Amino acid sequence: MPADRITLKNLVFYAYHGLFAAEKELGQRFEVDVDLYGDFSECARGDDIDAAVNYADVYALVREIVEEREFDLVETLAHTIADEIVSAYPVDSVTVRVRKPGAPIGGPMDYVECEVTREREA
Repeated sequence: MPADRITLKNLVFYAYHGLFAAEKELGQRFEVDVDLYGDFSECARGDDIDAAVNYADVYALVREIVEEREFDLVETLAHTIADEIVSAYPVDSVTVRVRKPGAPIGGPMDYVECEVTREREA
């Protein structure tokens, strides 16, 4: 894995993903972490935003996927985010973590989390 990493940590959204009708109707909180891996030395050397991964754009993409689309599974949500980031941005790989603190599992817990890593195909 490349040595350089940019992390967007604990992006928080309200969305309507889940298997149950109540989840789709009432919605709930989702938390997302995104780790972008690549060689970011060119933008660092030149202090050049045009050579960098614009993480505001990455945030906007994640927000659109989480808030504007609907999925039954957090696994599908995490895979979609990872696939679209690695397709849209000049990164070698991405790791996405999606947390669902209010998952209806019938007992106390902090959250359910799905972690997905995607690498750019050579």
